[in-house]
Amino acid sequence: MIELDLEGIAAATGGTAHGRARVTGPATIDSRDVPPGGLFVAIPGEHVDGHAYAEAAVRAGAAAVLCTRPVAAPHVLVPDATVALGLLARATHDRLDRLSTVGLTGSSGKTSTKDLLAHVLEPLAPTVAPTGSFNNELGVPLTVLRADPSTRYLVVEMGARGRGHIAALCRISPPDVAVVLNVGTAHQGEFGSVDDTAVAKGELVEALGPGGTAVLNADDPRVAAMAGRTAGQVLTFGRGGDVRLVDLLTDAAGHPRITLAHGPDRETFVLPQIGGHHGSNAAATAAVAVALGVDLATVAARLATATVRSPHRMARHVRPDGLVVVDDSYNANPESVAAALRSVADLGAPGDGGRTVVVLGEMLELGADSADHHRRIGALARELGIGLVVAVGPGASPVVEGAGALATGVPDVAAAVELLHEQVGPGDLVLVKASRSARLERVVTALLADARHTSEGV
Repeated sequence: MIELDLEGIAAATGGTAHGRARVTGPATIDSRDVPPGGLFVAIPGEHVDGHAYAEAAVRAGAAAVLCTRPVAAPHVLVPDATVALGLLARATHDRLDRLSTVGLTGSSGKTSTKDLLAHVLEPLAPTVAPTGSFNNELGVPLTVLRADPSTRYLVVEMGARGRGHIAALCRISPPDVAVVLNVGTAHQGEFGSVDDTAVAKGELVEALGPGGTAVLNADDPRVAAMAGRTAGQVLTFGRGGDVRLVDLLTDAAGHPRITLAHGPDRETFVLPQIGGHHGSNAAATAAVAVALGVDLATVAARLATATVRSPHRMARHVRPDGLVVVDDSYNANPESVAAALRSVADLGAPGDGGRTVVVLGEMLELGADSADHHRRIGALARELGIGLVVAVGPGASPVVEGAGALATGVPDVAAAVELLHEQVGPGDLVLVKASRSARLERVVTALLADARHTSEGV
């Protein structure tokens, strides 16, 4: 973060300074994770009010507090802390004139692609990218406020649950490169339809100026059509893109062997992560890097070393007895669940006679079609030859209808763990996936808790 005194923060946010302090570190909304000299932002929440932790945050090293009511510490008083955080981030962004900002959105694959891109760019110049999925009205400004005058690349993941959300995030962090990965059914219950989702996602390319570049998925018709919605240049990726996904095979470990081409350049590499769906993510990453002036050979060399960075995303764990657990429990929508199922079906169980088992929780925010989406996932598991499907919770019960005799429904995580302890063992592979609120990472923890194990972030 650019160093600011309280008067400077007040000027950027329209607030009033109380006391004297100089903020030298990034902003945070978590009093348990305060950077030295940082700014603690007191967000009033449904269950927790950040103001109650303001003094603790200052004792932990925060220089000052951004808040909506007075606290016993140097602070800037504002009407709305979330709005003020965005204003402060935009003021910071405007002062970083060497910065190239990449805004990235899509119904699935955002975090994985963001992580790949950060891995490619970090050795080239100082780069800031969010940890995990910091992609909303709090996560985006917190990411921007980690940038300082040395930062060359800023990678910003942008999520949305309706029209206008991404446009608002672009006002906080205007993109130079705007990436749209895909348009799918995630949050369909909130958007209304896939076409409405496309309208919302396209707000990212509409935010570009004439000097910007829209990086679009040539294989997704709704994304490709966004070329007509931007004032910037257009660079496409995919099977038919400017950055072409020429070939994709998966090896015995489930890692995709990818061949990409751009103009006369052609590179082949193995991405050390599980799943063929990463072919599209890698092509998108390469297209962004090309737009930023990075050659394809450099991109390929970096992607060949890009292991999993964010937790609970196709992370492979191996118990000493040979049980393999693939933890993809961070989030889920129909497209990402289908990709995960295909990935583990291709990978197969590691032992002779072993089974591939999938543990699925509810996919949220799918609206009136939710039951149909769950049934189709169950049917896909059956078609792929999955050995056992465990559907956790009432919301996931239509999965059992689609999967038929190979599926079992259980009411909760405890019941799922009990069943798995009885049903799986050495030589089996277990995939765990659900929407975040299901907290199915608890299933992973329980499966691995009985013995020391090795974890492979691939």
